[in-house]
Amino acid sequence: MFVGRFWTQCKWEIMLQICRLILLAAVFSSVVIAEQKDVVSVPTRSFSIDYERDTFLLDGEPFRFISGSFHYFRALPGSWRHILRAMRAAGLNAVMTYIEWSTHEPTEGDYRWNEIADLEQFIRIAEEENLYVILRPGPYICAERDMGGFPYWLLNKFPNIKLRTQDSDYMREVQKWYSVLMPRIQKYLYGRGGPVIMVSIENEYGSFSACDKTYLQFLKNITESYIQNDAVLFTNDGPEQLNCGRIPGILATLDFGSTGSPERYWQKLRKVQPKGPLVNAEFYPGWLTHWMEPMARTATGPVVDTLRLMLNQGANVNFYMFFGGTNFAFTAGANDGGPGKFNADITSYDYDAPLDEAGDPTPKYFALRDVILEYMPDPGVPVSQKLPKMKLPPVTLTQYGFLTSIEARQALAKYIFTNDRTLSFEALNQHSGFVLYEAEIPQHLHRDPQALKVTNLRDRAYVHVDNQFIGVLSRENAIDTLPISLGQGKQLQLLVENQGRINYGIANDFKGILGPVTLDGNELLNWTMTGFPLDDYSLLSNYLNQFSGYDSEQARQASVRIFRGHFTIPNEEIHDTYLDPSGWGKGLAIINGFNLGRYWPLAGPQVTLYVPRHILVRGKNELVIIEYQKDVRGEAVIGFTDTPNLDGP
Repeated sequence: MFVGRFWTQCKWEIMLQICRLILLAAVFSSVVIAEQKDVVSVPTRSFSIDYERDTFLLDGEPFRFISGSFHYFRALPGSWRHILRAMRAAGLNAVMTYIEWSTHEPTEGDYRWNEIADLEQFIRIAEEENLYVILRPGPYICAERDMGGFPYWLLNKFPNIKLRTQDSDYMREVQKWYSVLMPRIQKYLYGRGGPVIMVSIENEYGSFSACDKTYLQFLKNITESYIQNDAVLFTNDGPEQLNCGRIPGILATLDFGSTGSPERYWQKLRKVQPKGPLVNAEFYPGWLTHWMEPMARTATGPVVDTLRLMLNQGANVNFYMFFGGTNFAFTAGANDGGPGKFNADITSYDYDAPLDEAGDPTPKYFALRDVILEYMPDPGVPVSQKLPKMKLPPVTLTQYGFLTSIEARQALAKYIFTNDRTLSFEALNQHSGFVLYEAEIPQHLHRDPQALKVTNLRDRAYVHVDNQFIGVLSRENAIDTLPISLGQGKQLQLLVENQGRINYGIANDFKGILGPVTLDGNELLNWTMTGFPLDDYSLLSNYLNQFSGYDSEQARQASVRIFRGHFTIPNEEIHDTYLDPSGWGKGLAIINGFNLGRYWPLAGPQVTLYVPRHILVRGKNELVIIEYQKDVRGEAVIGFTDTPNLDGP
């Protein structure tokens, strides 16, 4: 009887457990089905091209972009959101930016992704401001940047490298760089849930003399392997360079500025690409400027008229530039203006763009916004007002010696190297600043006057004998010979400045003295080379703190002199300002350790240097000036103004 009751109880417990298992299975099944339904219900994101209807498709719907170029590396991160919001307020729905290799790998293997190099943060802010993103990784970007965005160390590692070709060393370095870069941007591709809708291959390759189709195919293959179908790939070229620059199977786009007849350019595109969306990837509302020439200004009327014509034709348009910004430190490049002609780019990249160098809207901005909003929905974002600017009292500076002094050499020189003949910056593994070339003058050449000739000078030499400044030799002015009086001098000193590697023109722009140096035809040998890259502010700071400052007669006789002063900002809101070096010559300005870039009011047109509010602090601020050429007599004073001057006196 006991056994019977036990068995009956067990049967009920077994049945209860079976019921529980069936119930759990049902619940689990319903969850899986629900999850599957959720997965199926999520639409697939895609950005693609409908060639038959000549349009882009965003998630299957026709789409047009009106975007603006804004290079993240030309503004401090604290300004990014303000500028991007101003772009959105103008009616733009996308932002285009280059990715600069040299910003992210300034020395080999030293990758940087923070501060001004925080590309991912830039993309995230753009997305938060409701802008799609178009990336242009190059690897060559031109952009009026040093060496067109290539890192200088490529020329040190491979002196005979043929950039932008199927050169095996070059392609191997590109492959290595892309293996680091591309995984970082993949998650931001539109097909993977991000804002990046397009990615370029190379940059105006049709304008490059090599016309290496094997290289283009290599770049196409490697880019496709990372981007796949998650964004649209494209090339961009001038209307006359399509045959060399385009890649079969990749969307070809054009670059051109104001014209009364965009149709004639579209017709050239249609000859090589009969169908597909029309895209002006670089529509120029302004233009670049070199030292020693007037500031480039582009009238608003023709820009507005051409924009309306293109939009009426259903075209997609990107303004190059919508915001230009600044070539801080040594990042400005140069152009090859033809045989023997070298044109260095100014520090400002204002570009006469709709948003000025400080990110403020200009009259051109409002004129273009009126047209854009005729074709695009109102973004509902208010236009930002011009940000306030500061005018500060003049700063009195104390001279702290000169670059070729014993003290400066000990503190600031990165190396001292000897060789029979002069070597380039790149052979010495130096990016920026100066190299001091010194040679003893043989006794039999101690006669006056003598003709000093420097062959293949790149770019500017401050000539001294025994630390006494004699004169200047200049690549841009085609001056390679200087009559000098040696007197009792025993040592020739050539302090050579790198003014920016060519970004458009010749392929490899080595710096320094690339040929023989002669006195009355007699070549000088046995050179000592001392490197002053001026790229490590900690060295300069240590030097300044070691000395109380002095203004000796010897210091006045030399060029490239160092000054320091301090200024105070009261306990109130800090605003942008402009350093005004009027009365100074040519040089470099550094505030609180941040290199603002080159000034050169003697050459113009740019006079003032933009000073972002983000580098300033309440209370005591430090200003360091490295003056290359002019003897600043009397009290050394420099000012700050609340108004930029890019057009000269």
